[in-house]
Amino acid sequence: MKKIALVALALVVSLFAEDEGFEKSGFLTTEQCAKSGQFTNCYLENYFCGSNGCFLKTDVNENTPLVLYSHDDNIIYKLDTSSIAPSLLDTGISMNGVTLIGEYDSAKNVITVREFEAPPPPKKSFFKGCL
Repeated sequence: MKKIALVALALVVSLFAEDEGFEKSGFLTTEQCAKSGQFTNCYLENYFCGSNGCFLKTDVNENTPLVLYSHDDNIIYKLDTSSIAPSLLDTGISMNGVTLIGEYDSAKNVITVREFEAPPPPKKSFFKGCL
């Protein structure tokens, strides 16, 4: 009877234990910008239709897939952001140090994002002196 109670207790504890999941930090951008190495110089149109100059040829596509470029391992991770509000990701677009937490599918190289953390915006500075 004690063994059954211990097994049941272990199952309950494992169910309520929080799964940390896969955590990766890097630069949040579009796949086109990551492949070409344009990070902070990536044009804004890439986030709306997918590539440089695409607004001349196509309509706006608000579902442009985002990727996370990891500087640590030089890998571009594709993102599945269907379980997170797109407005949350806006604060981290074109920023370094973005942390994504979720599940990783190594066969497809896709991170299914559950949580998102963006670094704080840079502090305002004031230049005192002559130009």
